[in-house]
Amino acid sequence: MRQAGEPLLQDWIRPGDTVMWGQGTAEPLTLTQALVAQRASIARHGRVRVWVGLGFGGTLQPEHADCLDFVGYISGASQRGLAQAGVLDVLPVHYSQLPAMIRGGALKVDVLMLQVPPPGADGRYQLGLAHEYLGAALEVARTVLVEVHPDLPQLHGGPGIGPERVAACFEARHPIVDAPAARIGPVEQAIAAHIAALVEDGATLQLGIGAVPEAVPAALLDRRDLGLHSGAAGDGIVALAESGALTHARKIVDKGVGVLGILLGGRRLREFAHRNTSLRLCGTEYTHDPEVLDAQERLVAINGAIEVDLTGQVNAEVADGVYVGAVGGAVDFLRGARRSRGGLPIVGLPARAGARSRIVLNLAGPVSTSRADAGLIVTEYGVADLRDQPLSVRVRRMIAIAAPEHREALERESYTLLARAGAALGPAAFREA
Repeated sequence: MRQAGEPLLQDWIRPGDTVMWGQGTAEPLTLTQALVAQRASIARHGRVRVWVGLGFGGTLQPEHADCLDFVGYISGASQRGLAQAGVLDVLPVHYSQLPAMIRGGALKVDVLMLQVPPPGADGRYQLGLAHEYLGAALEVARTVLVEVHPDLPQLHGGPGIGPERVAACFEARHPIVDAPAARIGPVEQAIAAHIAALVEDGATLQLGIGAVPEAVPAALLDRRDLGLHSGAAGDGIVALAESGALTHARKIVDKGVGVLGILLGGRRLREFAHRNTSLRLCGTEYTHDPEVLDAQERLVAINGAIEVDLTGQVNAEVADGVYVGAVGGAVDFLRGARRSRGGLPIVGLPARAGARSRIVLNLAGPVSTSRADAGLIVTEYGVADLRDQPLSVRVRRMIAIAAPEHREALERESYTLLARAGAALGPAAFREA
């Protein structure tokens, strides 16, 4: 039954519960803000755990740790302060593992809060702007609370939610959360141009989160018959479709249909997606499935990074000692692109952050993507193809795409790196390097 007014969540959330909701643009602000406002009364007999996904709404703040425990796979956007304050317990897993963890109980979900469009003629609700791991949570959650938002588009894909599965239904009292516009400047445009030069007509795109992946669609407007199979997609796909470049016509799997897990954009993207039969929301178990990715042809995986070392190891999680990113789905897609016929596993990043090089001898954070999974690394200075290459070649190619003012130091430091690996490289390779 739909309820008016402020949701009283203490009627539904018990001490010790884990609460989950859609991340990013799919956050049900009416419910999440009620949780924060009522946290003291909800947790008066015991603390409540909150699953933290990508946050754009600014809902969760460090001071809320007085009653709430935070665990999540990502720290970014408006919720970065949780990690900076040391109140976020990071779950460093591949994004593709989340549905199985939810179904198996390793990631417990007691209460699921969803933002949904008005029900269809059959009285059933759709998932809204995100499917991702929410389908798995819908299967196991004890309590499902929904927030009905009249401005949400009707999208294809995702499980229908019958009224019998909904414990309580509330009217939305806040606008839909828009994804913040990426800061795309000349550097990101130069990186996107290098990436675009590698992309053929008929390729299928996966676009990660961040300024570099978001800059790429604008560089591909002159291509034809591109497809989409991605965990997320932003506003850039609208212009790509309107230019005639994005048709999905040559896809081997899901021909004629773009597949994604979440819409991370604004009003323009929502209007484009509304009742668009050429787009389909799918769960993580499909968007990131190895067999589905392997079956694609010319799958181009485009992801960002914080830094990459000279051997191809990628840190996408920690900057300046603070957890700011995620393991995410990059490895899933990079491996899939590597196995796809004609595929391209790409990581793009600016060569410098301020005065510091982002091409480094040693990572300042964890290895999010191993060097065994390294493909093509792209900066504004060019492309380093590391596929099937020994360390000596990788080092030279990585130095060549570093910022010019850092290359001499990197080359000097690389001798130490190669010396440590000298026995594995062999004398001839070491001398050549």
